[in-house]
Amino acid sequence: MRLDYVYDPLCGWCYGAAPLVAAARKVLPVVLHGGGMMAGAQRQPVTPRLRDYVMPHDRRIAQLTGQPFGHAYTEGLLRDHGAVLDSAPPITAVLAAEQLAGRGADMLARVQVAHYQQGRRIAEAELLQTLAVELGLDGEAFATCFAALSGAPTQAHIEASRHLLAEVGGGGFPTLVLAQDGPDGPARRERVDVGAHLGQPEAFERWLRERVGP
Repeated sequence: MRLDYVYDPLCGWCYGAAPLVAAARKVLPVVLHGGGMMAGAQRQPVTPRLRDYVMPHDRRIAQLTGQPFGHAYTEGLLRDHGAVLDSAPPITAVLAAEQLAGRGADMLARVQVAHYQQGRRIAEAELLQTLAVELGLDGEAFATCFAALSGAPTQAHIEASRHLLAEVGGGGFPTLVLAQDGPDGPARRERVDVGAHLGQPEAFERWLRERVGP
């Protein structure tokens, strides 16, 4: 069995679900599918209007999950009108970290902290390389892999992720799906009610262990 996770690095609720993903990784493989919420035509600059829109959601996420939103994010990045929110580069970074060292989930977690706690510009390739090095990856190898996966390969991944999201009836990000493949493809899929588990990673881990079995 595995847990398919349809996420976006710029989705606040995915950041809220990060402790659940960390708990799940103790139980079974977690496969990441980047959805590209703010990729392509959806990428957008930081504006006062955007800040006014996301702040109430972020406060709600913090209240429900206990996840911290740093001052550098709320009063720094969200007031940085030179910043652009683009999901594609951090998704590429997750793909590169996974391809190089099986560290995609670690890269996603690091990117989320960089954005929501440290208020850093996670759409910038130079920063993503810095984060990869912080994770212990070779910076030059990461940069080469990142360049190879940028553009069309990342877009193909996003399209496949959106297809999966539609296939399982997911309403958006985050979507978690317990999956067990048969000889001819997915034999069993069970969508997880993420909202029922937010803020309760230990209970979620126990629930998953019961579902997965010995």
